[in-house]
Amino acid sequence: MSTIETERYPYEASSEKKAVLYRMVMENHLCPFGLKSRHLLKSNGYTVEDHHLTTREETDTFQRTHDVATTPQTFIDGERIGGHDDLRRFFGKAVTESGETTYEPVIAIFSMTALMALALIYNLSTGYMPGEGWGLFASAIQWFLAFSMCALAIQKLQDVEGFTNGFLGYDLLARRWVPYAYIYPYAEAFAGIGMIALIGSGSPLIWPVGLVALFIGIVGSISVFKAVYIDKRELKCACVGGGSSVPLGLISLTEDLVMVVMGLWMIGTLLV
Repeated sequence: MSTIETERYPYEASSEKKAVLYRMVMENHLCPFGLKSRHLLKSNGYTVEDHHLTTREETDTFQRTHDVATTPQTFIDGERIGGHDDLRRFFGKAVTESGETTYEPVIAIFSMTALMALALIYNLSTGYMPGEGWGLFASAIQWFLAFSMCALAIQKLQDVEGFTNGFLGYDLLARRWVPYAYIYPYAEAFAGIGMIALIGSGSPLIWPVGLVALFIGIVGSISVFKAVYIDKRELKCACVGGGSSVPLGLISLTEDLVMVVMGLWMIGTLLV
């Protein structure tokens, strides 16, 4: 959601540190920028008077009353600061402007592929042999799933901010703690690269890799299942990165279940 152009107010710390926030919290829509604004205010020491706009009509009335085009809107010391981008500027934080040049996608692609190559070389250097028959088939599945996790992580890392906007729409943990949305792509990349490096190695490093995959997979599975199959919400899937038109559902649930299976599989190799 874009923010409106507003007058810029210099940041002066208030002794009371109170802010008033208006954001959309509807049955089928939770504004990610509202969540980000609330987190930004709290992380800067503000007590937030959090007003929920629960219907389209209520939101339209608020926008007409305050002559604004978008929500969320933040007010500090009686002055309207504006939307999420305006709030970031208020606190002196960087804001990526529309159309601004970025090398984030290129960095994400080549950094990840380099790490994947190094992980594969490390695995081969341990002398791992997949065996024959079922052993070969099982190894092929593990490699496929590990590389798939890395590919999905690359999609997210090309536009982390865009990914978080979609992810905050349904992930239960990210809604409670916004930084988790930013951590998730790196956690998925860590798990995928770790699996490539450690499949069949028997290394104790499998524990952190497996536990990370297990954790994000379980949280993700519960979140997607609740959003799609219990709440019956129609959302876009953040699993392939920001701006995706893929509907949230079986694909995203499968991604999360794959991480659960791989986490259990990797840990299981240390226990048998």
